[in-house]
Amino acid sequence: MQPTLKEPSRQEIWKMFDQISSTYDRVNRVMTFGLDQLWRKKMCRLLPAGQELYVLDCATGTGDQIICLKERVASVGKVVGIDLAAEMVAIGAKKIAHKPYAGDVKLEVASALEIPYPDGTFDCITISFGIRNVTDVLGCLKEFIRVLKPGGRALILEGTIPTNPLLRAIHLFYLRNFLPRIGGWISKKQHAYRYLNETIETFPHGEKFVELMHQAGFAQSSAHPVTGGIVTIYQGDKGNA
Repeated sequence: MQPTLKEPSRQEIWKMFDQISSTYDRVNRVMTFGLDQLWRKKMCRLLPAGQELYVLDCATGTGDQIICLKERVASVGKVVGIDLAAEMVAIGAKKIAHKPYAGDVKLEVASALEIPYPDGTFDCITISFGIRNVTDVLGCLKEFIRVLKPGGRALILEGTIPTNPLLRAIHLFYLRNFLPRIGGWISKKQHAYRYLNETIETFPHGEKFVELMHQAGFAQSSAHPVTGGIVTIYQGDKGNA
């Protein structure tokens, strides 16, 4: 029986992401069999109603979620992307620079725990595979609420563990035995992908994470499992008051 994993430290984890920035996109495609792009598209379908939505993408990395937002959702207007990993942000800037919507996108090196924008700025916040990397999850969720407009929405895409026993066993076997080897082989940084499986396994998911969203102050929150629950999209709506 696999021993209980110790939750890894998130301190200065952005340095690790800078180390794997050059291979990050390629590893994502390989280790998810391309499903990461499908998951991002599914999250786009949950954006709130409205026109010219002002969106903040936290832990933006190399900008994949921003590209998906701008190319899949006509109602998205201006988008700001923030991340502490400067090398990842630089790659994202290069990817977006020649897109027709480049003028609508602003990328910054900043923390999701200290978002450099005033209260009530954004219609929607997205974060893909980043919430489990912050040092203070509850504080991060509260910061999301602070910068959302009344009635605004947070959408959080994150790796989770399936509840179906057979799928759970298969997924855990993959996370523990194949994912670190695949990521390590391509990036030459196996420790980074050992960290990945450890954080997925130890991070609160499903109803536990929904409860954290309630604690943070979201008026409504829900979980949308995808692909059998190997990832989940969490939705949190800020009250109108």
